[in-house]
Amino acid sequence: VQLQASGGGLVQAGGSLRLSCAASGFTLDDYVIGWFRQAPGKEREGVSCISSSGDNTYYADSVKGRFTVSRDNAKNTVYLQMNSLKPEDTAVYYCAAPDNTIVVLTPGCYGMDYWGKGTLVTVSS
Repeated sequence: VQLQASGGGLVQAGGSLRLSCAASGFTLDDYVIGWFRQAPGKEREGVSCISSSGDNTYYADSVKGRFTVSRDNAKNTVYLQMNSLKPEDTAVYYCAAPDNTIVVLTPGCYGMDYWGKGTLVTVSS
């Protein structure tokens, strides 16, 4: 099972980026998928997560109204559209999945077992 986040980069404040989470070795369809970030010197934060069907989502207060999570199960990919980026959004972003389909979406996106390599997002002021 491998997850790979991509799409990070350097962007000016107010700009946008779209992150992608691709999976290999398993099918994302039946799993809650979470997006997390970790800034230097800070704890990892659950940013957003999406239910297996895509009908339910969670957003941390810090990104609500600016970030949108979505999934394309046909492409086995989950996305995080990030708009109106702020310098405080600078972090390494990871996607993650649980190791079973019983885990449901929860505030904070708990229950993740598989973690992909992150992608760095840097927002300049």
